[in-house]
Amino acid sequence: MSTFWILLTGMLVASTCGIVGCFLVLRRMAMIGDAISHSVLPGIVIAFLVSGSRDSLFMLLGAAALGLITVFLIQLFQQSGVQSDASIGVVFTALFAVGVVLVSMYTSRIDLDLDCVLYGEIAYVPWNTIEIGGIDIGPKAVWGVGFALLLTVIVIAAFYKQFKICSFDPTMAAAVGIPVALFHYLLMGLVSVSTVASFESVGVILVVGMLVIPPASAYLLTDKLGKMIVYSVLIGCVSSVTGYYAAVLLDASIAGCMICSAGVLFLIALLFSPRHGVIARRIRQKRSIASF
Repeated sequence: MSTFWILLTGMLVASTCGIVGCFLVLRRMAMIGDAISHSVLPGIVIAFLVSGSRDSLFMLLGAAALGLITVFLIQLFQQSGVQSDASIGVVFTALFAVGVVLVSMYTSRIDLDLDCVLYGEIAYVPWNTIEIGGIDIGPKAVWGVGFALLLTVIVIAAFYKQFKICSFDPTMAAAVGIPVALFHYLLMGLVSVSTVASFESVGVILVVGMLVIPPASAYLLTDKLGKMIVYSVLIGCVSSVTGYYAAVLLDASIAGCMICSAGVLFLIALLFSPRHGVIARRIRQKRSIASF
């Protein structure tokens, strides 16, 4: 039964991150997930200090608030003329450092450390369950990530055209009356919720990897956003399953093997993609040369 919950959690994380990750890849903001996953640390600590509880709801609210602040600061710096990668690096390292300082200041008085708020382990998911009326309804991570996936699907489905236009051509979106800034922060809010709901249970490496690698693989396979989202989810789910059994076989980190599997699938897409693959480009180049 533990295998089922681990696989289900991995596929839920892959689906949630895969959907929002497609829009990040299209906007060339793939590393924003990494930034959010680290910069939310002070929000988690502050939420604990204010509430006095390690309840996931308070942690989620505090982390989500810092996630939005992170996005706002990155956007502010970019509008001020700072390069995109530099803005991301400055904001997330500075906020992460603030979180580390807060943890070090209060770690002697509270049960809160970097391991319990950042570096989760998916293998422990089946044992951290929720009980209602004495009835075990399943792992907390499944419910948390499942809620994030449901929210993501509802919001993306409701505003699919707006997100699509804003991702491909923000100027045209503004010209036709779409509030580009609103949908930017709405997307970043979904990224923040998806990231925060996942990383405490499954770890940063799995969340960041699923935000970037499956969408990047899907980007190589199709030029249509709808198909890209479907391919991204499928690649993430396949990576979760194959990675889990590879981890069992090798007696290695489950999250690490899942991302390694995703990396292998990315390399396959990079090499054999019908339109953007390395081999297909070489063939077209040779045919072009031969035609002269």
